[in-house]
Amino acid sequence: MFMSVKTLKDRRLQENTKKSTSHTLFLQKSDLTMNKDTEIDMKEVELNELDPEKQPMTGDGQAPGGEKNGSVKLKVPEDEVTFTGLSKEELMKVAGTPGWVRTRWVLLVLFWLGWVGMLAGAIVIIVQAPRCKPIPEMNWWNEGPLYQVSDVVAFSDGMEGVEKKLDDISQLKVKGLVLGPLHTVQTNNSQTLDLETIDPVVGSKEHLVAVLEKAHKKGISVVLDLTPNYPGGAPWFSAANADVVDKVKAAAEYWLNLGVDGIKVSNLNEVSTSVEWSKLQAVVQGNRTEGTKKKALMGVVGGLSATEVSQLLNTSGVDLILSDLLSSTSVNRIKAMDVLHSQQRSLGWGLGAEQQDQLSKLAKSPSLIRLYQLLLFTMPGTPVFTYGDEIGLQAGSNEKPKMVWDIEKEPTEVAPADEAAEAVRKEHVAVKKWFKSLSDLRVKERSLLHGDYYPLYSSHTALSFLRLWDQSDRYITAVNWGEQPETITFTLPPTEGVELPKTAEVKLSAGTNSTSDATKESTVSLDKITLGPGQAILLKFPYTG
Repeated sequence: MFMSVKTLKDRRLQENTKKSTSHTLFLQKSDLTMNKDTEIDMKEVELNELDPEKQPMTGDGQAPGGEKNGSVKLKVPEDEVTFTGLSKEELMKVAGTPGWVRTRWVLLVLFWLGWVGMLAGAIVIIVQAPRCKPIPEMNWWNEGPLYQVSDVVAFSDGMEGVEKKLDDISQLKVKGLVLGPLHTVQTNNSQTLDLETIDPVVGSKEHLVAVLEKAHKKGISVVLDLTPNYPGGAPWFSAANADVVDKVKAAAEYWLNLGVDGIKVSNLNEVSTSVEWSKLQAVVQGNRTEGTKKKALMGVVGGLSATEVSQLLNTSGVDLILSDLLSSTSVNRIKAMDVLHSQQRSLGWGLGAEQQDQLSKLAKSPSLIRLYQLLLFTMPGTPVFTYGDEIGLQAGSNEKPKMVWDIEKEPTEVAPADEAAEAVRKEHVAVKKWFKSLSDLRVKERSLLHGDYYPLYSSHTALSFLRLWDQSDRYITAVNWGEQPETITFTLPPTEGVELPKTAEVKLSAGTNSTSDATKESTVSLDKITLGPGQAILLKFPYTG
């Protein structure tokens, strides 16, 4: 049968409507699916923006990105490509090429040429460098000043006070303390002589031991004066008294065993002729071994010429001799240094020290006290001072002067001082400062400690000399103890390897009424220099090769 045309059109219209409805449903379903996926993607973006530690670990369904709940994201670094170098086979293959073989030989030759060149240069420097002069043998009595305390009661109210004052003595860079005499004896009565007993007025053996222990801790050696008849006019009672010398020998052995570092005796020229003298020498100077501290035998003489002192040094065999040559006339002073400078390590210098007097007994003015302090510290030999010299203590007429302490203590409103006393105190402070500066300099400067001596100028009232040692700084001492200004012309005798420069630096200067413009650390010409009355000056110039 055949369908009508109208019927056929109706069927087609129904089929198109059905298809359109199906398509619409598909599109709606697709939209729903896309909306859900979009929501999931947006949520994943939000979670990714959160700190990984704050992302949710629980929830329904699968976590964004397809991970399961509870999983942790880890970033695994990409593999880094590192250079591991060539293999052994590759290195051997390259090393054997002609280019690398030539390079290695060139580098090897250059290395050895450089090494040989440096060795040759070092040898040339060593050969051409100036040789250091060997330092002479130095004993403790050569390393600094000696400090005499003849009257321990006037010094510190007895031996117990000496121990307490060792700190003050140490500040002066003193290397030896000479004590006494301390023993008991009646004037000019040899029967009362007891050299092994300390006079109770000054202290006891226990006090002396305490002094020894503390002094040694401070690097100070102690010498004991055993001059037998020290209160009388004849130190040995009678010439070359063998019995008395024998007693001194026994006492020396006793005190040395107790810790004393040396023995001092007066009138050396007299006692050294005794038949017992060699025995005393053996007690003090015997058993000397390398590496052990030497005991010193010290002698005092007076009234001898420089030549006689030199001869006595050789015949007596003492380690140190103290003379009064500096207290003699000016001409003898200059001659004494010219004669004795080669024996400086056995020579002690002092002004009044041989009589145990203060320096001020002969140096009558503050400028002369400073002058002689400078002279003693720079002369070739060991400077010897009596207590109080470091402050310019005025010597007494008959009795030993009382030592003055606490000079740095200034007066107060509660305890004011008169102008005269204050002027004396300030002078003591100034002299002590000058003394310490000289002592510090001598201890550390080799030219002053053990240097060679060269005279430069001399007259009745002035002198000048040069001290030098090898490559150390050199020093020139110039002093004028006269009452008029004096112009000093520096003249150095022809000496191989030694010459004066045109100028020098003023290291220290002291004195009044000076006509010289020389002040500390200024530069002066070494052609000539004018010194005022009582002026002393110390010049320095370097070694120049």
